[in-house]
Amino acid sequence: MDKRSLQEILTDQKESFQNKTGLIKRDVNLGAYLNTAQVVVIAGVRRCGKSSLMVLIREALGLNESEYCYCNFDDERIAPYPTLLNDVYALHLEMHRSEPVFFLDEIQGVPGWEKFVNRMYEQGRKIFVTGSNATLLSSEISTSLTGRNKVLELYPFSFSEYLQLEGKTYPRGPLSVKQRSLLLNDLNTYLETGGFPLVVKEKDPEIAHSLFQDILYRDIVVRYKLSNVEEVRQIALYLASNIGKLFSYATLQSVSGLKSLSSVKNYLQYYEASYLYYYLKKFDFSVKKQILNSRKVFAVDNAIPGRLGFRFSENKGRLLENAVFIELRRRGCELFYFSNKYECDFLVKENIHITEAIQVTLGLTANNIHRELGGLTEAMQTYKTPRGTLIVLDEVKLAVDLPQGVTVIPAYEWLMNNSAGRAQ
Repeated sequence: MDKRSLQEILTDQKESFQNKTGLIKRDVNLGAYLNTAQVVVIAGVRRCGKSSLMVLIREALGLNESEYCYCNFDDERIAPYPTLLNDVYALHLEMHRSEPVFFLDEIQGVPGWEKFVNRMYEQGRKIFVTGSNATLLSSEISTSLTGRNKVLELYPFSFSEYLQLEGKTYPRGPLSVKQRSLLLNDLNTYLETGGFPLVVKEKDPEIAHSLFQDILYRDIVVRYKLSNVEEVRQIALYLASNIGKLFSYATLQSVSGLKSLSSVKNYLQYYEASYLYYYLKKFDFSVKKQILNSRKVFAVDNAIPGRLGFRFSENKGRLLENAVFIELRRRGCELFYFSNKYECDFLVKENIHITEAIQVTLGLTANNIHRELGGLTEAMQTYKTPRGTLIVLDEVKLAVDLPQGVTVIPAYEWLMNNSAGRAQ
């Protein structure tokens, strides 16, 4: 594209980037990324706040307009071409006469971006990039940036961040009856609407549908040049309605009407690469068995199942389970599920050991206590895990004699405790 047009676009983008204010501080230890000489890659689903996080990084570094170069390559006015990044860099030098800190947004669509970034890294430039495709980012990083990058995987707002945006604060200690009631109401809203920043700010669940369509078509259909658009959509909607459940390739093939099982497998990889869905494996010390066992599906945010999947009260338990799964991933945990005589929702693995078993349920009743505690204790005994956590929506009123090592905690308390699980 011509130089003048590109300069106008960069000026427009930098003005918007510079003028963003009132942003929510994310639950991320920025120090580790501000002080590193490595390339910082901020990866995550579309519209989860990656660009806003770069604004927070720019503010933390105290950079003025002439000290950084910003470009959002998701701008429809920019058609990627091989020398685009060089042209952006040259324009900054021409306008400001100084070497910049780079902020390169949604970079995965630019051909050869990793080579340009590697060259700038070798010249001592500080670089932050964002992307919304895990496969492209990982393959390009592995070819040119191995050992030269730090990846920060960003998610939509956590419950703590959601409360911060809503201007709500609650004590970490004992709560009054009124405080607990208000906090529970906030949690129920969060479980239904999720944490996509725009959905939360606008309080409009229909935006979640638009985000879903955007991810589906721009990050999957267009990027992978797919023609079976309706089949891609049908499988995605089926998964949204079956969060926390086991799925099989055969079922997805039947739902979509696809003739090729390999196409189903490819679509599942595309959903995962775009950070739309995650797949939880059953734990086994044999990696081969892990691959062969059925997997459970979880969504990147509750807005997906809440708006596109199930909408009836008995499935609130699955929304809670999905929120716990994403929070565990946010905390950097390696996760599996357990299934034998009973089931346990999550096993947390550190190195070669299972360090914690976690069970999630709306509440303990006379009807489910044997099953819920049975799955938790069976998992703990199987892997000699000293710690078991039972996460419930609200405080347990049923008199329960808990097994040794088992702790019961309300979901709102667990979600607000960022030190739980393995640290980021």
